[in-house]
Amino acid sequence: MPTVSVIIPVYNAEKDIRRCVDSVLNQEYRDLELILVDDGSKDGTPAILDDIAAADDRVRVIHKPNGGVSETRNQALDMATGEYVQFLDADDWIPSDSTKLLVRTMEEKNCDLVVADFYRVVGENVARKGSILNDAVMSRTDYAEYMMESPSDYYYGVLWNKLYRRDIIEANQLRMNRELRWCEDFIFNLDYLMHVNTVAALQVPVYYYVKTEGSLVAQSMKFSNIVKMKTSIYQYYDRFYRNVLSEEEYRRVRPEIASFLVAAASDDAVIPLMPGTKKLGEEGVPVYFSTDKRDNIITTAYYLNKAFDKLLNAAAMKHDLDLRDVKVYVSIREAGMVKTQKEISDFTGIPQVLVLSSMQKLSSRDLIETHIDAAGRSMSACMKVNETNELSDDIDMVLQDLGRICLDQLSEQEVLQLISLYGRINQNLKEYLKQNG
Repeated sequence: MPTVSVIIPVYNAEKDIRRCVDSVLNQEYRDLELILVDDGSKDGTPAILDDIAAADDRVRVIHKPNGGVSETRNQALDMATGEYVQFLDADDWIPSDSTKLLVRTMEEKNCDLVVADFYRVVGENVARKGSILNDAVMSRTDYAEYMMESPSDYYYGVLWNKLYRRDIIEANQLRMNRELRWCEDFIFNLDYLMHVNTVAALQVPVYYYVKTEGSLVAQSMKFSNIVKMKTSIYQYYDRFYRNVLSEEEYRRVRPEIASFLVAAASDDAVIPLMPGTKKLGEEGVPVYFSTDKRDNIITTAYYLNKAFDKLLNAAAMKHDLDLRDVKVYVSIREAGMVKTQKEISDFTGIPQVLVLSSMQKLSSRDLIETHIDAAGRSMSACMKVNETNELSDDIDMVLQDLGRICLDQLSEQEVLQLISLYGRINQNLKEYLKQNG
């Protein structure tokens, strides 16, 4: 039985479905099944899906008459066998570490729901979106209070930035409401939340959302229809808070709950040149270099460094730090002794003035100890004595992930040989630099 069931409803998606599916099948996390449900597509989608299924035994395809997205997702849920459920839409895609990070958070936090940040894509521009900065495990009531602040935020309403436990879904016979044409995913989330105890927020984007022209959300609707639909959904929303909150709490916040009626569905704007907006492809760790020449130690060093940066960047976002800050932290952690601003700059390749800024930030977060020299011209740093923290734990996971990537498809004997050779090569390089310094 796979750990994760990934569900994608598909309708007339021949232009985008391969990008979406490839992003799932190329996940770092491999223990998954992909359920593709073709909702009566009239273009070339059915043949594309069949080709995909023939090439990967983790893929299952269903072809059915057109019945709408809710019925399509429900049929996929009926087939799902995974411990967890992850949803995608066919015109979007996910980063390669999405499923890994969602599952890891679910299991490390021992929670019933994970909700994560996402990327909003408009043309060639992309911006990171998220609502909860608290990385502690929340009770259902805590989460409900956050949701009350932005009741129509996509962060809370959609399916695709979350990971669900299938046992909760099945034990309570939760399915999408086929009668609704709008916000059926939000209603599903409310129903699901009625049965959870704990929720974890992951401050790492796990999804690329593209608002497609012609989708239900993007279509203009008559004002009278919007009012009617809002009023209907509000009944679910209000009932949720009546069940989650005590009677006294409910009376106190009822005006805030009622604000849902006037709140507009929002995923925020992506405005070029505004802070936080980047060119698509530059939001993570870009890799520009490539060569047709034979691989050698130079290209290996480049790719190793880029892979490390990519893995480290997720840890940085999770802890609201820049990649530069975490690289400085790693250099201090790995040194095992006090290191000066100049030494850290030499190790990381980061200019000393930026190293100083990162050291100050890490010190303010109580992650390292810093010391100023007598002349007040330089700062040194070391780890706090006998103290562990979540950032250090996440770096351990990064190193494990990097090791798995490097050793993928190597035999046990090859791994042992590599470890032995690595130690000898490392010693040779240190001796050379010491003698020729």
